[in-house]
Amino acid sequence: MENAGVFLPVIAALPFLGALLPGIMIQAGRNASAAFAAAPTLLAFIMLIICTPSVLRGEVLQFQFEWLPALGLNVNFMLDGLGLLFAGLILGIGLLITLYARFYLSREDPMGQFYTYLLLFQGAMTGIVLSDNILLLLIFWELTSLSSFLLIGYWKHLPEGRQGARMALTVTGMGGLAMIAGMLILGDIAGSYDLSVILTRKEAIQSSPLYLPALLLILMGCFTKSAQFPFHFWLPHAMAAPTPVSAYLHSATMVKAGLFLMARMWPVLSGTPEWFYIVSTTGLITMVLAAVIALFKDDLKALLAFSTVSHLGLVTMLLGLGTNIAAVAAVFHILNHATFKAALFMTAGIIDHEAHTRDIKRLGGLRHLMPVTFVIATLGALSMAGFPLLSGFLSKEMMLEQTVHTVWAGPDYAVPILATLGALFSAAYSLRYIFHVFGGEVRDDYPSKPHDPAFGMWAGPALLIAIAILIGILPAVAEPLVKISAYAVTGGNLPYFHLKIWHGLTPALFMSVIALTGGAGLLVLHRPLERVWNAVPRPEAKVIFDALVGAATKAAHWLTDTLHNGRMSRYAFVFALTVLGAGAFAWLGGEIGPRTRALQPAPLAVLVGWILLVTCTTVMVSYHRHRFLALVLMGVIGLTVSLGFVYLSAPDLALTQISVEVVTIILLLLALNFLPKRTPVDSSLARRVRDGALAITGGLAVAGLSFAMLTRDFALPTISDYHLVNSYKGGGGTNVVNVILVDFRGFDTFGEIIVLGIAALVIFALTRSVLDGPGGRWLAGWGPDADEAGDRHPVMMVIATRVMMPIALMVGAYIFLRGHNMPGGGFIAGLIVAIALVMQYMASGFAWAEARQRIRYHAMIATGVLIASATGVGAWFNGRPFLTSDFGYVTLPPLEKFELATAMLFDTGVFLTVVGAVMLALDSLSRMARRAGETVNIHPMDINLGRNGKKD
Repeated sequence: MENAGVFLPVIAALPFLGALLPGIMIQAGRNASAAFAAAPTLLAFIMLIICTPSVLRGEVLQFQFEWLPALGLNVNFMLDGLGLLFAGLILGIGLLITLYARFYLSREDPMGQFYTYLLLFQGAMTGIVLSDNILLLLIFWELTSLSSFLLIGYWKHLPEGRQGARMALTVTGMGGLAMIAGMLILGDIAGSYDLSVILTRKEAIQSSPLYLPALLLILMGCFTKSAQFPFHFWLPHAMAAPTPVSAYLHSATMVKAGLFLMARMWPVLSGTPEWFYIVSTTGLITMVLAAVIALFKDDLKALLAFSTVSHLGLVTMLLGLGTNIAAVAAVFHILNHATFKAALFMTAGIIDHEAHTRDIKRLGGLRHLMPVTFVIATLGALSMAGFPLLSGFLSKEMMLEQTVHTVWAGPDYAVPILATLGALFSAAYSLRYIFHVFGGEVRDDYPSKPHDPAFGMWAGPALLIAIAILIGILPAVAEPLVKISAYAVTGGNLPYFHLKIWHGLTPALFMSVIALTGGAGLLVLHRPLERVWNAVPRPEAKVIFDALVGAATKAAHWLTDTLHNGRMSRYAFVFALTVLGAGAFAWLGGEIGPRTRALQPAPLAVLVGWILLVTCTTVMVSYHRHRFLALVLMGVIGLTVSLGFVYLSAPDLALTQISVEVVTIILLLLALNFLPKRTPVDSSLARRVRDGALAITGGLAVAGLSFAMLTRDFALPTISDYHLVNSYKGGGGTNVVNVILVDFRGFDTFGEIIVLGIAALVIFALTRSVLDGPGGRWLAGWGPDADEAGDRHPVMMVIATRVMMPIALMVGAYIFLRGHNMPGGGFIAGLIVAIALVMQYMASGFAWAEARQRIRYHAMIATGVLIASATGVGAWFNGRPFLTSDFGYVTLPPLEKFELATAMLFDTGVFLTVVGAVMLALDSLSRMARRAGETVNIHPMDINLGRNGKKD
C-alpha cells in the first residue's frame, strides 16, 4: 500500500487516545467500558494488518517528523519485520486480554480504571517497537515502567500488590536510567539518534573505545526489564497483580521489551566476545536457575512466573550466541512463548477465579470439573515443555541444535549440557502443572466448587492454543513472519532455513528426548526432591532486595540530613567546594597554551582603587558582625567596582552597578532596623579557618583563571565577535550590551525578570505570614520611641526629593529611550525610577507615598511580565524564534528619521517589573516597621504648616 507509513504514528497514538474512553464509558456499564477499551486496540490492529503485506515484501515503512532536530529528537517511526512481530503480539494479545478481563474482574474492581491503565501500557509498548529514534524509544520505555507500576499495584488493598509494584518500578527504573546513558553514548558514537542510521554504523560502534560502556549500560536496561539474573526476582512478586495483567505484561509484552531491544540492536552490538560472554552466559544462568525454582513453587502464577523467566533466559542465550540461525530461533521462540504462556496465565486465572485458590497443594482432579480448561491448559503446558506437534517443540529443537555448536571458554559440552538441564526442568514443571492440578481424584475441600467459566474467559486462551497447535503441525504458516522478523534482526544476513517438524536423528532430538524423559522422572520424584529443596538453605532474593532498599534509604536519609540541615553556611560550603572541585578537574584535564599578551602597566589611580577595594573587603570580612559598618563598606566596594567598569569602558555595567548599589544598600539599611546591632559568633575557630581557606582558594582560582584568559588570545572566533558584528544589522542597535539583553539573550533576561518578580512576591508573602503569626506579636511595640527618633521626615529632605522626583523621572525616561544605541535600557531606567520612589518614602514615609501611588506593585510586576511575554510571542507571527526583535525607521515631520524596535516593548516589561519588584520589597519592610510601632504620618513632613503659614 502506498504511503502506509502514515499509519505508524496513528497506531502508536491510538491506545493513548483510547485510554480516555473506558473511564468515561464505565458509567454506561461494564460491557460499554470493555467495548470502548477494545475499539482503539482493534483499530490499531487493523491498521497494522493493512501495513503487513508491504512489510512481508521486505519493505521498511517509515514516518519522519522533525520535532527538536537540534537535540536529535525526531518523532520517527519505523515498521519492519521485527516491529511487525512485536506490534502484532502487543495488539493481538491485547484484544484477547481485554475480553478476558471483562469476565475476570469482579464488580467491586474499578474496570474503567483498569482499562485506562492497560491502554496506557499498550501505547507505551507499541511506541517502543515502532520507534525509529532512540530518544523517542527511551520516552516510551520509561512510560512502560510507570504504566506497569499502575497495573501491578491495581489492587491497592493488597500489601503484596503495592510492594510488587514498587519492586518492579525500582528495578526496571534503575535499569532504564542506565539504558538512557548507554543509548546517549551509542547515539554519540554513531553520530545520530535515529535507529535506521545507527543500525548501519556497526564498524564505527564496535571499534569505538566507548563500545563496552555503552553495551553494559544498554544491557542493564534490557536485563532488568526482561528479568534476567540477577534481576529475575521482581517478576514473580509482580504476580500479585490481577491475572489479566500477568498474562499481558509478564508473558507477552513488558518482559519482552528487553528481548526486543537486544534483537533490535543485534546488528550493531553482537558479534564481539563481550556480547557473547555477557549475554549468552546471563541467559543460560537465568534459564537453568529459574527452571529449577519453578519446579518447587506451589503457587500457580509463581510457577508460571519463574517459567517465564526461564524462557526469557532461553531467548537471551540465543541472542547472545551471535549466530544468524540462533537469532532466527530466538525470534521463533518469542512468537511461540507469547502464545502458550499468555494462554497458561489465563488458565491459571480461570482456576483462581473459580476455585478461589492458586495453591497447587489444594487443587487436583480438576479435569473432571473443568474439562475445557483442562484441555487448554494441558496443550499449553505440553507446548511449554516442548512436546512434538506443538509450537514449543520446534523452537526448543532449534535452540538445542544451536547449543551443540557453541563453545564456551574452551569446553564444547558445557552449553549443551546446561541447555538440556534447563529443558529437563522445563518439562518437569510443565508436567507438574498438568498432573498436580488436573490429575488425581476430585477433592471435597476446594475453597469454592470449580467449574468451567463463561465463554468469554476461555475463548482467548483457546484461540492462542489453537495457534500453537497450528504452528506445531504446519510450521510453514509462521515461516513468512519468522523470516521477515529474523531478516530485520540479522540486518539482512539471513541464512537459509526451513521450519519443519522432522529434522532427522540429530543431537538436538536426543537432547529433547532426555529432557522430556528426565522431566517425567523429576515429576515422579517431586515429593522427596521438594523436601530436600526446602531443607537446603539458600539466599532469598526478596530479603536481599528489602535489605538493599533499606540500606539505600538509610544512606539517603543520612546524606540528606547532612547536606540539608537548614543552615545556609552548610549549603554555601558544599556549593563552593563542588564548584572548586569541578573547576580543578576541568583545569587539570585541559591544556592551556603559552601567554601571547604582555602585561599592561598599572596606573596610580588603578592601584589606589585596587588597594581600597582589597582593604575594604578585608575590613568587612573582619568586622562583618558590625552590620552598619559592614553595610557602609559594601557601598564603598560597590562604588569602587563601578569606577572600575568606567575605567574599563563598560558604562552600561557601571550604571547598573551604581543603581543596584543604591537600591540594595537602602533596602538593607531598612532591613537592619529589625536585626540586632551585632551578629553573635555562631561558628568555631576551626570552621572559620576552614571557610577562610576555602574562600581564599576560590579567590585565587578565579584570579588565576582571569589572568590566564586575559594574557592569551583565542584561537577560534569568540561569541563577543559575533555580537559585535551582528548587533546593528541583526538587532538594530549599536549598544551591544543592550541588544544582547533584549535580543540575542532575551530569553535569559525574560527569566531574570520573572525570578525578580517571584522574589518580590515571596518577600511580600513571607512578611505577611510573619505579621499574621507569632512574629507579628513580637514586633508589636518593638519600634523606637517617637521622642528618641528625632526629626524623621526633615523639611530639607522633603523639599529636595520633591525637586528631584521629576528630574529623576526625566533621567529615567532618557536612559530608557537611549538604551538601544547608547548606555542605558529598561533595567537601569527601572532602578533609577525606583530610587526616586524610594527617596519619597525616606522623605515622607511609605504610607504618604503609597497613598499617591495609583498603580499597585503586584499589578506592575504582572503587567511587566505580560508585556515582555507578548513581545516574545509576537515574533512567532513572523516565523521567528521567541523574543526575536524587529526594527525599522520611521519619519514623522517635523522630526528627523528615527528608529523603532520591538525591543522597546520588551524593555518596557523589564522596566515595570524592576520598579514593581523594588517597591513591593520596600512595601514589605514598611509593613513590618509599622507593626513594630513606627508612626504613620498624614502630612509630608514633621512640621505641619497651616493655611496661615504658622505651625499648627
